[in-house]
Amino acid sequence: MMTVPPPKDRIEKLRNLINDYRYHYHVLDESIMSEAAADSLKHELSQLEAKYPELITPDSPTQRVAGQALDKFNKVTHRTRMISLSDVFDRSEVEAWIKRMERALPTVGNEFLCDIKMDGLACSLIYEDGVLVQAVTRGDSRVGEDVTANVRTIENVPLALRRNQKFTHFLQGRTEIRGEIVMFKGQFDQLNEQRAELGLPLFKNPRNLAAGTIRQLDPKLVAERPLNFIGYDIIRDNIEDTPTIEFGYQMMQELGVATSRQTQVVRGVDEIMSYIEHIGEIREDLPFNTDGVVVKLNDRLQFAELGVVGKTPRAAVAYKFAAEEATTVVKDIVISIGRTGAATPVAVFDPVEVAGTTVQHASLHNADEIARLDVRRGDTVIIFKAGDIIPQVQSVLLDLRPDDSTAIDYQQELARQYPELEFIRPEGEAVYRVKGLTGPIILKRALKHFASKGALDIDTLGEKNVEALVDAGLVNDLADIYTLTKDQLLGIERFAEISAQKLVDAIAAKKQPSLERFLFGLGIRHVGTQTAIDLVAAFENMDRLIDATIDQLRAVDGVGEVVAESVVAWFADEDNIALLDKFKYLGVTPHYEQKTGALLGKNFVITGSLETMSRDEAADKIRALGGVFQSSVSKDTTYLVAGGKVGASKLKKAEQYNTKVITEADLLDILTKHN
Repeated sequence: MMTVPPPKDRIEKLRNLINDYRYHYHVLDESIMSEAAADSLKHELSQLEAKYPELITPDSPTQRVAGQALDKFNKVTHRTRMISLSDVFDRSEVEAWIKRMERALPTVGNEFLCDIKMDGLACSLIYEDGVLVQAVTRGDSRVGEDVTANVRTIENVPLALRRNQKFTHFLQGRTEIRGEIVMFKGQFDQLNEQRAELGLPLFKNPRNLAAGTIRQLDPKLVAERPLNFIGYDIIRDNIEDTPTIEFGYQMMQELGVATSRQTQVVRGVDEIMSYIEHIGEIREDLPFNTDGVVVKLNDRLQFAELGVVGKTPRAAVAYKFAAEEATTVVKDIVISIGRTGAATPVAVFDPVEVAGTTVQHASLHNADEIARLDVRRGDTVIIFKAGDIIPQVQSVLLDLRPDDSTAIDYQQELARQYPELEFIRPEGEAVYRVKGLTGPIILKRALKHFASKGALDIDTLGEKNVEALVDAGLVNDLADIYTLTKDQLLGIERFAEISAQKLVDAIAAKKQPSLERFLFGLGIRHVGTQTAIDLVAAFENMDRLIDATIDQLRAVDGVGEVVAESVVAWFADEDNIALLDKFKYLGVTPHYEQKTGALLGKNFVITGSLETMSRDEAADKIRALGGVFQSSVSKDTTYLVAGGKVGASKLKKAEQYNTKVITEADLLDILTKHN
């Protein structure tokens, strides 16, 4: 008969295995078992500890969230100051820093450790004999706040340092580990998505959220938010325990503390700058926000010997990336209708460089945010980009507000910009939505338009097939049609071998559409066939059009205030930019062709009905010969084609502008002559 191990032995083995899983998952970024399996082990451990409470220890994985909410945080004096670093911004300042060290200590080494400067909340973890006993914020560098109960809830913080046979002395006495508490970008986005669905205000940025979360008085609330601790230094009473900064990083990993995994030992200015340049290139792809690079002299004894000047150490600096705040003037506030029917206000402003990129619009989220900021057209605002998040309006500089400014009435703006739509604000939500439209309905309409004759003209992708594809869940955005396979289509009742292959081939044949047809097909409000042609002629490629300012758009013939607002709003929507990136990834490459033909420079307007062709057919023939088809008579109209039941207003305008009036027969002669 199998012997059942004593509860104490089983509990100890469970703790060791769970801690080993935590170490591999959080520190080495690898998994030795599924999350479900780990959860099952934790559940067994909690049940055993409930049955044998005398066997519970402070470092047990079940003890992350414990105790009642606090009334306040106690103050704690740091044994060693948590000082900040001097900032440098270019190569010359890095060189000057090294020369200052050489003057202060002629024997100083030339080896440095570079690491990412995390954009989080600085915190110190204190272990006694390997067990976490206290966590303290940086505070004013001398005195911080005791946030132990909250930090214990962070999953990747070891409640006990990992045992290591080679370095057992680190599990004896006092070990202090310093680092940053951060929230990863993906976790932050997911949290905001959940809040948006619940109609709750969105959090501003991961750094502020992490800091605000740690200062919650109830650990149970902290445990609900995904925080991470990333170590950057280890301090022992005996400095020789960690002879170099690099060795300290290695020890943190061995002891179960996560680091950025981006450290590198370098020599001299050239290698320092190469590291900085590399991080600048990859920073957007990192899971966490970073606003710079920390460079430290690697030799810890020399680091200590160089000492502190004022409030900063001589032997370390922080290289800061481009400024993350700037001021600019709000040119307009436009409203974007997203793929779910949500109406999102967008501030459009003079182009300004923030965090190394040029930006010209920022989401204002909803009507409540506009009211909170009291942002208006003409206001000078501070734009910020915390880490690598999208730009946002931080505040309005009221002293620079124009005297004639007026507050934004959001409902009035919705009615002005979208007079044909009705909006509702569901109870408990912050977002206005288009009444009667759901995501699938909007997608079906958009896809029908994208495949229509005037747009990409995709054969066999008619109304019924569009309905079937969306209802089957095979298409969730316009670009998804380029991922369809024959096998997928055969799973839908209305498709057989021939019809499925025909649709796949028809879609594949439209991977290189003309840019004007592609632009028209995107369904940007107020951008009809001719407006798409005018925009493409003015900007010639999609990237230039995306970057166009509202003033540049207004300057295009045929594009007025309403169209310019609509175009800017569409390209300000992150979902739309992601859609364009997806098209590109799937090999869809719209192309621009310089217009040529005998009718180049000739502008046509048709009024009344035609007998020999439809108005759309006439427009296609005119455009094929390089001419422009206009919807109304203006001073640059060359011909007004007068068909049956002529509109008097257009004839009157033609007379006003001295526009030549011709018959349908005259138009046919022109088309035949130049064809």
